[in-house]
Amino acid sequence: MTFVVTESCIRCKYMDCVEVCPVNCFYEGPNFLAINPDECIDCALCEPECPVNAIYAEDELPQGQEDFLRLNRELSDKWPNIDHMKPAPVDADDWKDVSEKRQYLEE
Repeated sequence: MTFVVTESCIRCKYMDCVEVCPVNCFYEGPNFLAINPDECIDCALCEPECPVNAIYAEDELPQGQEDFLRLNRELSDKWPNIDHMKPAPVDADDWKDVSEKRQYLEE
C-alpha cells in the first residue's frame, strides 16, 4: 500500500510531510507534491504532518480523489525528488481552504 497526495495540496505545497519521510519518496512539481508509490513504505508518518489534510492511504482516498493515485505515480516519475523541507509558496495560506483545485495543477 502507499500514501497519496490529493487535491488539497495544489497551490499550497506545505512540506511538513517531506521533512518526516524516512525514505525520501516525495517529488516536487511547480505547485504540488507527489509520492512515488513504489518507494513509499507505508509508514504513515507524512499523513498527520500535512496541515491541509492532503495525504491519505490509498485505500482511504476520499470520493472523487481516486485519480490522484495515478497522478502521484506519473508525476513522481517525471519530477525531481525532494528530501528536505522548503518554504511554502507565499500565497499558500490563501489556497489552503479552497476546494476543487484540480484545474490549477501544473504538471
